[in-house]
Amino acid sequence: MGEYIIHKNQEGILQFIINRPEKRNAINYGVMDGLEKALKECEENPSIKAFLITGNGERAFCSGGDLSKFNSLKTEKESYEMLRKMGSILIKLAFLPKPTLAFINGTAIGGGCEIAAACDLRIGKKGTKMGFVQGSLAITTGWGGGTLLHKRIPSAKALSLLMTAELKDVESLLEMGFIDELVENTTEITEIPLLKGISTKTHGVLTAYKKQMLTGWNRREMEERIEKEIRECSRLWASDDHHDAVERFLSK
Repeated sequence: MGEYIIHKNQEGILQFIINRPEKRNAINYGVMDGLEKALKECEENPSIKAFLITGNGERAFCSGGDLSKFNSLKTEKESYEMLRKMGSILIKLAFLPKPTLAFINGTAIGGGCEIAAACDLRIGKKGTKMGFVQGSLAITTGWGGGTLLHKRIPSAKALSLLMTAELKDVESLLEMGFIDELVENTTEITEIPLLKGISTKTHGVLTAYKKQMLTGWNRREMEERIEKEIRECSRLWASDDHHDAVERFLSK
């Protein structure tokens, strides 16, 4: 198996599993390419009803960008190219004409939370923690996750999560409205109640409801806002504060 697994089950759910458990399922360019491949399959294959993202293993859903790789990006231009690539993927994910779900089966931090924010629905394993921790590394969200978070929950709550950069348990995020369903630790993907309910509906019903939601979103405006978010993050990425924070993190 490679760095990701793409699997369609009998109910028409395409699963994308980040398969880098030794790196806490951190995102690198290979995983980005896999996500693009999976999203294209979702768009072109009429037998796919919904798209689900999760991580391999029980420790992590996704720990964000692989800092051991991306730490070599020092300048604003270098970081922008990486951030723009993943930002474009999250825009495609957010506007996919089929329902999208994130199964948070382990810790989600940084970019892992941004991926979750790009999905329509989020399912959390009880006891799991999540955090938009970018602020602790002297940068902002840079894949579009901040902009998308403001679409998912009230802005005051979004600002609290982003500005404090704290880890929160999924139980509190359920109360906040960011998590939509909690499941037990032993739950198999196919046994998630929310997913089972979606699986029994027709492709036409699911795409119609997704279209209803997206009717309230101005794609051009969202793309412009996400572009500004990426630009701001790339500017901060080039700062000494960020590079120093990453060095401290990697030396732990």
